[in-house]
Amino acid sequence: MSTRQEKIEAVGRVIDVLDRLRVECPWDRKQTNESLRSNTIEEVFELADAIIDADDANIRKELGDVLLHVLFYSKIGEEKQSFDLVDVCDSLRQKLIYRHPHIFGSMEADDAETVMQNWEALKLKEKGGNKTVLGGVPRSLPAMIKAFRIQEKAANVGFDWERPEQVWDKVREEIDEFSAEAGCGDMASMEAEMGDALFAMINAARLYGINPETALERTNRKFISRFNHIESRAKEQGRELTEMTLDEMDSLWNEAKSQESENN
Repeated sequence: MSTRQEKIEAVGRVIDVLDRLRVECPWDRKQTNESLRSNTIEEVFELADAIIDADDANIRKELGDVLLHVLFYSKIGEEKQSFDLVDVCDSLRQKLIYRHPHIFGSMEADDAETVMQNWEALKLKEKGGNKTVLGGVPRSLPAMIKAFRIQEKAANVGFDWERPEQVWDKVREEIDEFSAEAGCGDMASMEAEMGDALFAMINAARLYGINPETALERTNRKFISRFNHIESRAKEQGRELTEMTLDEMDSLWNEAKSQESENN
């Protein structure tokens, strides 16, 4: 693997290329924080896809794209004389040291849960930091990820179930409340109760150490694969999906499941 000096030099070479592009390339020259924002979000999701796929080659590629954006925003900050890459790195270093007093100070933390509790408590004390426990949750996060982070942060200050199995009464309560509202047909109430039920299920996932975003994405991919099998088999039979009965499609769905089991 690369030495520390080789890593430093590699980042320097990328900075040199970006500096030149910022001057000579018409596209790179006109980019702003605002114009890059959507691309940055896309790059992070592409990295997330590569991680789900456990594709190391693609993870490496997508990390490069994310790093480019970090360097690009730092370059723009430098041009505005607001901050540069050194400021970004120094700020990060200071934050890591401050939030790890069990490493750089006298505090003790023997498990990950204690580390996270200390982390959240220290964030509230930082100058210019979060003023409330949930204040650091980005507003633009996808709803499922946001719910998970909200629950994590609340749990880190003690607002949590004592035992994971206690959550199931809450899950059943929320599902029953949705079922009751569904019988009335009030869409606003149904939406509210569905939101509560989903929030409770996300909480259950957290309590059992499951990331609900990852779990749902794996199920999405499983569904796509099985449904593609149904569609492919229908084409082999010279039929349209709309011409098939539900029982016929269910049979092909089970066929896809059996093939998955054989491959695993």
